[in-house]
Amino acid sequence: MTISEFAADVAARLPYVPNGQQAQLIGALARFCAMSAPSDGVFILNGYAGTGKTSLTGALVKSLRAAGREVVLLAPTGRAAKVLSGHAGWPAFTIHRRIYRGGGGEWSDGFRALQHNNLTNAVFIVDEASMIGDGSGQEGGPNLLEDLVEYVFTGDNSRLIVIGDVAQLPPVGSELSPAMNVDSYKRLGLRVSRAVLTDTARQARESGILRNATWLRRAMLIDPLPAPRLVVEGYDDVALTDGNDVADVVGDCYRVDGQGETIIVTRSNVRAREFNLGIRSRILDYEEMLVKGERLLVAKNNYTWAAKVKGLDFIANGDVAIVRRIHGMEEKYGFRFAMVTLWMPDNDVEVDCRIFLQTLTDESASVSAQDMRRLAEARMADPEVNAPDTPYETRVRRLRKDEYFNALQVKYAYAVTCHKAQGAQWRNVVVDLGGIAADAQGLEFYRWLYTAVTRATRRVYFLNGEAFSRV
Repeated sequence: MTISEFAADVAARLPYVPNGQQAQLIGALARFCAMSAPSDGVFILNGYAGTGKTSLTGALVKSLRAAGREVVLLAPTGRAAKVLSGHAGWPAFTIHRRIYRGGGGEWSDGFRALQHNNLTNAVFIVDEASMIGDGSGQEGGPNLLEDLVEYVFTGDNSRLIVIGDVAQLPPVGSELSPAMNVDSYKRLGLRVSRAVLTDTARQARESGILRNATWLRRAMLIDPLPAPRLVVEGYDDVALTDGNDVADVVGDCYRVDGQGETIIVTRSNVRAREFNLGIRSRILDYEEMLVKGERLLVAKNNYTWAAKVKGLDFIANGDVAIVRRIHGMEEKYGFRFAMVTLWMPDNDVEVDCRIFLQTLTDESASVSAQDMRRLAEARMADPEVNAPDTPYETRVRRLRKDEYFNALQVKYAYAVTCHKAQGAQWRNVVVDLGGIAADAQGLEFYRWLYTAVTRATRRVYFLNGEAFSRV
């Protein structure tokens, strides 16, 4: 199959006739994937909301498979991988599961157990690449981008396509997304091709959700930034609400689409806590701290419990879990724990694990480093775990697999911060604009609002938007 024939095949698989910009992109991708093209290359596709990058990705995957090429679909989180798989009609995996040995991606003392890519002529397509960090963020950890690149290019004649949206929030602690930055790959000696999709499809122009996203994306390019505004008039999929009506709005969404298709996206962990507690008491009528059927949000990556479950690489920060069974609760060393069975819907597996209970209602993002040190010291000194003469190195080694020290950190999952929402989609999204100071409405706020709005597939409700102009 020639390059032009391959490009025609991709275009024919689209559910619409491609516009000029999309046609150019299809030709560029066809040339990039061709066997005759240099294999030490990366293709960066920056596609804004409503520009058709999802449909294009699905068509490209189908054409590559029809041409007999190996295709590997990857995403930073289990939720994002599930969304990608649904659009492309082909299995997708988390980056961690694919590239790290042992199915978990654990590392210690600077050692990372990286897999070897044994595929030949494979095309690796990574979605939601704007979420991929390089280890320089607040949480530290591995350079996931560099490890991904190293893994892909250990294969024979492999190619890497990264797809993202630079208008979205970058990884925590970063000003820009490393994986969408040309210089990140050039520093590694790779060739870089790049394309940007900016023209919205006709269907997108009829959506108030995408109309707001497009206005925000264009406003980010203006210096100085214009005052933020909400586009509401004339659209059925965008609405305003306030604190008096939000419980009715969320309750109605629950009744129509279910809890799993409705989310409140807010600016801080403090406000997320307030919304979560309010929803549990006023809408769900929950009185106990934890109940069967509770929706939880993982607050920190965890490898310990996933290691016991086949097909689960790790439990990721931002994953949703649903309580299937509560086996017991206890207080130990000044901390409260529960032993539970969780269902992980993105992976469709059950996990028996111990969870921290105080993180459910704490205003902080996760257990503090000071509290984790206190717990570590208590566990290592506990005679039920270590005899008095146990060497320090042995105590530390046991701590790394200790069920209390590695208890899963979770929060209620009815309201989340925008970073936690990134990579996922819901039919209904309530965007909380309350408590945002005028001097905080800069570029970072525009990225936050753009990311929040584009989490919705059916309807957006702007909450507490009285201070914003509306059109």
